[in-house]
Amino acid sequence: MRRLAFGLVVVLVVAAGCSGFTGSPSGSAGTAVDDQSAVGIPESAVTVSVTAVVDGDTIQVAYENGTGDTVRLVGVDTPEVHTENDPAEFEGVPETDAGASCLRGAGTNASSLAKQQLLGETVGLAFDPDLNRRGYYDRLLAYVVVDETLFNYRLVETGHARVYDSGFTRAERFYAAEDAARSDRRGLWRCTNPDAVTHTAIADGGTITESPSGVEIATIHADAAGNDNENLNDEYVTLTNTGNATLALSGWTVSDAAGHQYTFANSTLDPNASVTLYTGSGTDTDTERYWGRNGAVWNNDGDTVIVRNASGETVLRQSY
Repeated sequence: MRRLAFGLVVVLVVAAGCSGFTGSPSGSAGTAVDDQSAVGIPESAVTVSVTAVVDGDTIQVAYENGTGDTVRLVGVDTPEVHTENDPAEFEGVPETDAGASCLRGAGTNASSLAKQQLLGETVGLAFDPDLNRRGYYDRLLAYVVVDETLFNYRLVETGHARVYDSGFTRAERFYAAEDAARSDRRGLWRCTNPDAVTHTAIADGGTITESPSGVEIATIHADAAGNDNENLNDEYVTLTNTGNATLALSGWTVSDAAGHQYTFANSTLDPNASVTLYTGSGTDTDTERYWGRNGAVWNNDGDTVIVRNASGETVLRQSY
């Protein structure tokens, strides 16, 4: 049976994520989180090229002389993508299968953010005076500075990571950013209520393509409460844009595998803004758009969400 209400949330996260985790947390849409001036950008000690992203908090780099190293980002811990997550490590996330599954999706988004922001880029590495240069597994412990932004801090303020307190000097500011992200339920902190972010293709093992625009598909909520066709405004999909610039959505489309298509008109999104596209009818606002259909769009037993830009190029394709 097709689901009723469809909501498309596009979240532009400043220097983040994902989604935030996948999508915009309730109550946090449009909340400014770019507070880099508060933490202080450390002076880089060495310049490197990012050659690989292991996950959201670990990267591989190359020095100018051609040698390589593995860097563990100071002060942050993103959810695991290669092993199981322990929800007990993330305050407020229930110690259930749903909590662990939600965190895995959040970890995927954090990794995607790191790839979008860091992979192939030249970045600066800075070191904390209160920490050793090397940690477990002989990984280099460092702050990563890219485009005059402290990426470690950005992960925390956008909800892509929790604070990992190893006694680093910026811990107080990081904790303040974490508290704000948790309060607004940004990113992984939406997993404190995993039932509200179910049917997420990332978390449920669906396929996903990465978008060079920084947009990620977040929550795909394909199963509305009750009869899908009688509850059209409970069917939704969430997109996350982890870029740091305003995105013009006018002319962009969202469609399913059967070719049902919605086109955005007169729509722009600032960093960390969100828009929800509902399958049913209502009054359009900056943050809510209505497809105006008289029947459900998204198949409960599996479908594909396809996002194309104004030129008709496929930006994202995700199956669930």
